[in-house]
Amino acid sequence: MGCCSSASSAAQSSKREWKPLEDRSCTDIPWLLLFILFCIGMGFICGFSVATGAAARLVSGYDSYGNICGQKNAKLESIPNSGMDHTHRKYVFFLDPCNLDVINRKIKSEALCVAACPRQELKTLSDVQKFAEMNGSALCRYNLKISEYTSSKAPPLCPKLPVPASAPIPFFHRCAPVNISCYAKFAEALITFVSDNSVLHRLISGVMTSKEIILGLCLLSLVLSMILMVIIRYISRVLVWIVTILVILGSLGGTGVLWWLYAKQRKSPKETVIPEQLQIAEDNLRALLIYAIAATVFTVILFLIMLFMRKRVALTIALFHVAGKVFIHLPLLVFQPFWTFFALVLFWVYWIMTLLFLGTTGSAVTNEQGFVEFRLSGPLQYMWWYHAVGLIWISEFILACQQMTVAGAVVTYYFTRDKRNLPFTPILASVNRLIRYHLGTVAKGSFIITLVKIPRMILIYIHSQLKGKENACARCVLKSCICCLWCLEKCLNYLNQNAYTATAINSTNFCTSAKDAFVILVENALRVAAINTVGDFMLFLGKVLIVCSTGLAGIMLLNHQQDYTVWVLPLIIVCLFAFLVAHCFLSIYEMVVDVLFLCFAIDTKYNDGSPGREFYMDKVLMEFVENSRKAMKEAGKGGVADARELKPMMKKR
Repeated sequence: MGCCSSASSAAQSSKREWKPLEDRSCTDIPWLLLFILFCIGMGFICGFSVATGAAARLVSGYDSYGNICGQKNAKLESIPNSGMDHTHRKYVFFLDPCNLDVINRKIKSEALCVAACPRQELKTLSDVQKFAEMNGSALCRYNLKISEYTSSKAPPLCPKLPVPASAPIPFFHRCAPVNISCYAKFAEALITFVSDNSVLHRLISGVMTSKEIILGLCLLSLVLSMILMVIIRYISRVLVWIVTILVILGSLGGTGVLWWLYAKQRKSPKETVIPEQLQIAEDNLRALLIYAIAATVFTVILFLIMLFMRKRVALTIALFHVAGKVFIHLPLLVFQPFWTFFALVLFWVYWIMTLLFLGTTGSAVTNEQGFVEFRLSGPLQYMWWYHAVGLIWISEFILACQQMTVAGAVVTYYFTRDKRNLPFTPILASVNRLIRYHLGTVAKGSFIITLVKIPRMILIYIHSQLKGKENACARCVLKSCICCLWCLEKCLNYLNQNAYTATAINSTNFCTSAKDAFVILVENALRVAAINTVGDFMLFLGKVLIVCSTGLAGIMLLNHQQDYTVWVLPLIIVCLFAFLVAHCFLSIYEMVVDVLFLCFAIDTKYNDGSPGREFYMDKVLMEFVENSRKAMKEAGKGGVADARELKPMMKKR
C-alpha cells in the first residue's frame, strides 16, 4: 500500500507547504485482512471446542470414565463404567485431591460424580458410609455398594482418609478442599531452590499474617501514583528538581533506616525469645542486612548517575512543561492504561476459557492409569500452537492500538496551531482515525513484534527443559540468543512506537513510517540521548520514589507489627505492585514525551519559520532548543560537537 506517499514527498519539497494530518487514506489493508482472517480462525477454535462438547465437560466436569456430571451420558466403546446416568450427581469428587502431578500440573486421582461434596472432614470409612446414607452421595467407586464401605475390600476403592472438608467451586462443580494446605507440596515442588520446606512455610505465614498491611500498602502506592500524576500535570516546571531531591533524600533516609533497624535488632536480647521465633528473628536480621547493603549500593549508583547528568537535568524541564500542557488539554490520556488493561483482561479471560475448552475436547482415550482423557489427534492437535500465537499477536495488537491512540491525540495537539480549534475529544478523534485508517498498520507492527517474541519464548522453554543437562557452551549460546532477541524486541518496540507517530502525522503505511521515523531518530541521535533519555530517566526516578516510599512504609509497619513473621515475601509483593502501578501511570507520560520529541524533530526538519513554512511548536519548545544549544556549548568540546549537530536542524528565518 502506498497511501499518502504524496504527503511525504511534499514535505521534502521546498516549493510546497508540508501539511500534516490532511491527507487521510487507509494503510496496510492486506495486513488488516490477514489479521481479520486470523481472528476468525481464533473464533473457529473456540466454536469447535464448544460444539464438540468441551464446554459441558469444562463447566460440569467429568469423571475418570468419560461421564459428564449432571446429565445422562452415552456409552463409550471399550470403556467400562461409561454411559452412566449422572442427572442427580452434579459434582466432581477426587478420591485423593492432594495427589498432584507436578510435571504435568494436574491431579493424579480417580474422579467420580457425586451428589454432594463432604462439607466436614470424614476420618473413617464409617463416616464415609454415614455421609452416603444421609446425603445419597456415594464417595467410593460406582461398583461398590454403600453397605460394603466398611468391608475389607473397601479401602482401595474409597477415598484416601481422612477425607478433607470440601466445597464446590462456583460455576465449575468441582469439590475442592476448603483447607488448601494439601497443595503446599505442589507449591514447594515448583520452587526448586528451596532446600528447606520450613522456609516456604514461614514465608507463606508471613504473607497471611500481614495481608491487611499488604493491602494498605498497595492502596498507598496507588494514591502516590495519582498524586505524582497531578504534580506532573500542574507543576511540571519544578517537578524535575522535586523528584531529584526527594529521591536523593529518600535513598539516603531509607538506607539509614535500614542500617539503624539492623543495628537495633542485632543488639536486641535473644534470651527471651522462644526457639521457633528465634529462627524467624534471625531470618529477618539476615534480610535486613541484605536490604541495607542493596540500598547502599543503589544509593551510590544513584549519586554517580545524578553527578553525571546534573547539567542535563535542566534541559528536561521545558520538555516536561510541554508534556504537562498536553495533559491539561487532553486529561483523558491518564485513563488510557485502564482501558487497555480492561481490554487485555477481557481477551485473556476469553483465551484462558478457550484453552480450558481445548483441554477437554477431542476423542476419549485411556491413559496409563486406566482413566479416560480427551485428546486431539491429527491436524486438529496443532490448534494449540495457533491459539498460543493468537495470545501474543492479539495482545500486542491491543497494546499497539493504545500507542497509536496516544500518538494520534498528541500529534493532533502538536500540529494544531490554535489550541482552541482542538477537537472536543481528541482521544475519541484519534480512536476514530485508528479504526477508519490505521488498523492494518497496527496489525503489521504487532505481527513483527510477535515474530520476535515467539522464537525467544521457544528458546526460554528449551532452556528450562534442558536445565542441568546441557553443557556450558550450549547454555551460553542459548542465553546469548535469548538476550539478543530480547534486545531486538525492545528496539523494535521503540521503533514501532515512533512509526505509529509518523503514521499519525503523514498517514503513510507501516514500512514508510518506520523508515521515516528511523531516519529522523538517526539524524537526532544526540537529541534522543540527551533529551528523550533524560526524560525517561526522570520518570524512572518517579517510579523509584513511589516504590521506595511504599517499601519504607512497609518496613516501618512490619517492624511495628508484634507478630514474628518473615518480611521478605510481603515486601517483595508490595514493591512489585507499587512498581507496576507507578509504571502504569507514568508509561503514558513517557509515551507522550517520546511522541512530542518526534513531532518536534519532524517540525524542525520540514519547516524553517519562513512564510508558508511556519513552525508548529510553541514558544516553550523554541526556548528549550536555544537553552539546549547554550548548555551544550558551555559543556566543552563535547558540547560543541552537540551544538554542531543541532545547527543543521535550526534553519535561519
